[in-house]
Amino acid sequence: MPVLVSDTSVLIDLERGSFLEHVFRLPFEFAVPDLLYEYELKDHGGPMLIDMGLRVEELDGVEVALALAYRRERRSLSLPDSFALALSRTRSWMLLSGDRSLRALADEKMVECHGVLWLLDQLHEHRILDAKAMTGGLQRIAEHPRCRLPQKEIQDRLRKYSSS
Repeated sequence: MPVLVSDTSVLIDLERGSFLEHVFRLPFEFAVPDLLYEYELKDHGGPMLIDMGLRVEELDGVEVALALAYRRERRSLSLPDSFALALSRTRSWMLLSGDRSLRALADEKMVECHGVLWLLDQLHEHRILDAKAMTGGLQRIAEHPRCRLPQKEIQDRLRKYSSS
């Protein structure tokens, strides 16, 4: 089963749209690096995510060194994001991110990377949620003041989800 390494932004968007528990029904495993879990999730729903199936992966010395090199190369990356990229690259796992800087570096390093809209498309294609749940959840994400998703893609998906 493919493993998807998520950054925190994707998990936040999934929670905003009430999609979080449903993505664990997809034919993927979800993982985060241990540092990201400790810094950003442990005290903010982390145990619940583990109960749903989230894997917390420890990086070895080579992976940590790679993460630190990414951080030096791209100062705009957070340490947890650089760990997520290193984990994805060394283990040939897909990265899930909404962070523009992280996505750009992943592309440079030839790491397959997708965002929350791709994940919602997966929920739709696998028919895990009905049209009402898909459109309602995406609207909640889109209406949040911190939403940085492209409006055109949001509108395209709202039409697609509601017509199926």
